[in-house]
Order: sequence, then C-alpha cells, then structure tokens
Amino acid sequence: MAIVVRIDVELARRKMSVGEFAERVGLTPANVAVLKNGRAKAVRFSTLEAMCRVLGCQPGDLLEWVPDEQDAPAAAQEASR
Repeated sequence: MAIVVRIDVELARRKMSVGEFAERVGLTPANVAVLKNGRAKAVRFSTLEAMCRVLGCQPGDLLEWVPDEQDAPAAAQEASR
C-alpha cells in the first residue's frame, strides 16, 4: 500500500484513546481500527474533516504517500527536478 495512515501517531501525541476519538468524530471504534490499520478503501472528505477538527491537524498529518518499490525510481526522479 502506498498510502500510510498515521492516526495512531496523532492520537498518541494528544494522549487520546481510540474510543474518545471515535466518539468525537462520529465513527465506531471498529471503523477507526479499519482506518488505523490501513484496510479502508476510501475516506469521505467529511470524515477526514471531522478527524482533522478533533485532532487539530491537517490531512497531511494523517495520511502520507510512501512509494512502493516499483514507484521508488520514479519518485526519486520527480524529487530531483
């Protein structure tokens, strides 16, 4: 997977439990676990907005693109431009 979800990092920084986060965002703890473990196929912008509001962060703090091995040469080439 090329998109890494960093919800756990932001929760740890704020010493917030998954249960509290889920309640404040309006998700079930099971759905938060799906997001945290990278098993989600999609995230609604309204959900992403709620997560950012609760955590006081930007979308880029929660999601990071990491190149797969097959993408690594292209990503390195783009970075050198």
